[in-house]
Amino acid sequence: MAATEQPSRGLLRAGIAAAVLALVLDQASKLWLLYVFDLGRRGAVQVTPFFDLVLAWNVGISFGWFQNESWIAQAILTAVKAIAVIALAIWMAWSRTMLATVGLGLIIGGAIGNAIDRFVHGAVVDFALFHVEIAGKTFNWYVFNVADVAIVAGVTALLYDSLLGTRAAKAP
Repeated sequence: MAATEQPSRGLLRAGIAAAVLALVLDQASKLWLLYVFDLGRRGAVQVTPFFDLVLAWNVGISFGWFQNESWIAQAILTAVKAIAVIALAIWMAWSRTMLATVGLGLIIGGAIGNAIDRFVHGAVVDFALFHVEIAGKTFNWYVFNVADVAIVAGVTALLYDSLLGTRAAKAP
């Protein structure tokens, strides 16, 4: 493929489909948990011995870092996400592998899903909590949502593609 030749539209469609799927699943799960299941009223709901549904409002970024409820901090976080989504969309438009394109789509869909929460609720809706008890002490993972899963899956796909994908295998 020549340096100026744009990748196939089929790749771009796959990336857009991944973004839309991640966004729809994320928002549908949050809306259902908030307004149908009413997780806020129920409190923590044990699903399995190692998984609970809990309602957590994350005003920070990944893993709850930089917690700040001020309007200006939320606006800055939203602006940073918008710039990142635009940069990822440009990258996706020029991506040359299905795995990278779909991975970028998953990241974009997840980022938009969490940005919608930040805009609508002033915080990201997190609800999934994995935990384990060892020797009487409980260890919790971070509370997360479907958008976070999509972002992690997308980053994993990008790492796999860049380290072990076909281009890496053909490198001299």
